[in-house]
Amino acid sequence: MIAAQRQVKTRKMGGHANRTPLELVTGALNWWREAGVDLQFLDETHPWIPDQKKTEDELASVGLPRTAAPSPEPAPQQNSLTQRESLPETLKDFAGWWLNEPALDQGGASPRVVPRGSAHPELMVLVAEPESDDREQLLSGPLGSLLDAMLSAMGVQQEAVYFASVLPRNTPLADWNAIALSGMGAVTLHHISLVAPKRLAIFGRNILPLLGHDPTQSPVSLQKINHEGGMVPVIAGWDLAALLARTKARSAFWQRWLEWTDSPL
Repeated sequence: MIAAQRQVKTRKMGGHANRTPLELVTGALNWWREAGVDLQFLDETHPWIPDQKKTEDELASVGLPRTAAPSPEPAPQQNSLTQRESLPETLKDFAGWWLNEPALDQGGASPRVVPRGSAHPELMVLVAEPESDDREQLLSGPLGSLLDAMLSAMGVQQEAVYFASVLPRNTPLADWNAIALSGMGAVTLHHISLVAPKRLAIFGRNILPLLGHDPTQSPVSLQKINHEGGMVPVIAGWDLAALLARTKARSAFWQRWLEWTDSPL
């Protein structure tokens, strides 16, 4: 009889005795939410960004090591490539320097390959590196054949083109961050200055940061390059290997080329 009375009393109270703590808390939150109260306001401010020094002191107080400070950005290496007076003064001297200068790279299985062409060309073509089978001539393999076909379709004579690469030899898995720090950007800009082309075509997005272009920006936004001798109009895009493999990339470059060559210098 007493048990039955307790059960009736519990039912009249809404059955809270049979609910779990989680259900009780959830019910209370739902009640406040239905009442339109879904935010909590405090009189005192709360620092969402922790105090770095205070955090370091708290770690030290309990015997934990302090967090290491972020390492600074590496500075460009100071070598002969970053010193203007050590670079060749004429394009005629550049070829011999390109083949023999130790600071250009750390060696490799492939030989160094010199650029080809004459100064003051209608067009200078710049690629990242020679092809893997290049020996006596730069771009002598399938990528060079693609470029020759493109130039022929564009109506550009071979004699009017200067062919160059950023690296002196084929370098698989090249570390472009290290290359930038080594001073190759300065060498490339100096090379462009010696060639003094009317226009410059760059094939390879790894090249652009060496020339001061923000890598977060599209290559299409790079329209001119300032070098020691002045300014040269630029068209930049995918490397030749990507163009060879992708029909759509070739088509897009062709359209850009037509617009670029139609514009006055």
